[in-house]
Amino acid sequence: MARDPAVPRHVAIVMDGNGRWAKKRFLPRFFGHKAGVDALVKVINACADRGVEYLTVFAFSSENWKRPEDEVSGLMGLVIVAVTKYLAKLARDGVRITIVGDRSTVSERLRAAWAEAEDSTQHNHRITLSVAFNYGGRWDVVQACQQALAAGLKPEQITEAALSGFMAMRHAPDPDLFIRTGGEVRISNFLLWQVAYSELVFTDCLWPDFGVAELDAALADYAGRDRRFGRVDSGSGPA
Repeated sequence: MARDPAVPRHVAIVMDGNGRWAKKRFLPRFFGHKAGVDALVKVINACADRGVEYLTVFAFSSENWKRPEDEVSGLMGLVIVAVTKYLAKLARDGVRITIVGDRSTVSERLRAAWAEAEDSTQHNHRITLSVAFNYGGRWDVVQACQQALAAGLKPEQITEAALSGFMAMRHAPDPDLFIRTGGEVRISNFLLWQVAYSELVFTDCLWPDFGVAELDAALADYAGRDRRFGRVDSGSGPA
């Protein structure tokens, strides 16, 4: 069955606003992150129901280590709790999970939780959820260059296509739609290489409040865009 071109094949989301959501309710920031996980589970299935094949979310950036130690520790623990709570359901729902980011600086316990999530869902095909954790777009470009050199590529062999094969997101097409919640209007070092031609949607909605209605609004916005990928239409300027 042919895909609906009005539906993005790949959606990337910066899930921003968890801390502010908690602050508005006079709760510790951890409760905002916990509510954010619940919101993510709903959005995963809503994306799959609408024909989105890949969903990539920014869970923890390489810059987030600068946050207060108790918040970082809580986030690490929340990942393990989330795997325990939701993994079986996501596996049954046909979700394939993959983790992208630098695994060298996280705990063995966290790496084991990631491995369990990836191994138990590797044969699922309904939607691929990529969780960017301890990830940065600049880190991704650097590590891809390092891998290319280690593989013996000569400078003239390092093309866009060749380097893409070493990127952390090489398992997925580039995002068609990039969504950032929480009111900030910036990329924040997320998928810098991959979002070169993504359609950008920014919303004031805090991530824990982002649900089906907000997703549908972003998808409707995307469907109304004219994607030219640098081509020039008759009578118009450069894309």
